[in-house]
Parts: sequence; structure tokens; C-alpha cells
Amino acid sequence: MKTVNTTKAPMPVGPYSQAVIAQNLVFCSGQIGIDPKTNKLVDGFNKQVRQIFENIKKILQVSGSGINQIVKVTVYLTNSGDFETFNKIYENYIKHKPARTTVFVEKLPKKALLEVEVIAINVT
Repeated sequence: MKTVNTTKAPMPVGPYSQAVIAQNLVFCSGQIGIDPKTNKLVDGFNKQVRQIFENIKKILQVSGSGINQIVKVTVYLTNSGDFETFNKIYENYIKHKPARTTVFVEKLPKKALLEVEVIAINVT
């Protein structure tokens, strides 16, 4: 098992790694919409979604993987009304159709509006 951390994505807000590589899989920890340059949550749902996927892309790249290797996505939304908007932005980042679970939650760290975690294949 190998842990992954990169300054190209926000550092974890707790005692965990940005990702872990185990055999041929990359387990990316849940990401909220933090800008790694400012270490602050970006404003607005749409911006948070985009920031999350930019962060995931960077973590996966450092891990020897990529967006196209994602096999499982888990989404945590604080507002069920954001589901359709999320899907529209999601489709711009993830063109294939990995397995996915969406869960509605009461609240998330740093008052984030959503959190996304992924599992991807390590291609290196």
C-alpha cells in the first residue's frame, strides 16, 4: 500500500491521505471544493463541483491514473435540489459511466455543499 499526497490538490483536513494505492486501484479520499492555492472553499455549488473534479484529476495524475480510469464514484450532496446540476457538470468531466452512488447528507466539513470520492484503476 502506498499513500499519495500532492500540493497540486488541497491537503487533507484530517488525519488521512489524499489517496491510497493498493495493488492496481487508487482510492481517492473524499474531496470538497477547496482551492489548493488559497486553501479555502470556493463559493457556490457549480464552482465547488468543478474544483472537486480538478482536484481529483490532479490526485489521480500523481497516482498514475486519470479520470478515464475511474470505476466508482460516491457523491455526498447537502441539497437534493442540486442533483440535476451536479449531473450536468459531472458529465463534462466523466464521459464514461462508472458505477456511482449519490447520498444526501445533512452537512459536510467546512460547510461544503458536496463531497466526492472515487476509486480508479492505477495504469502505471
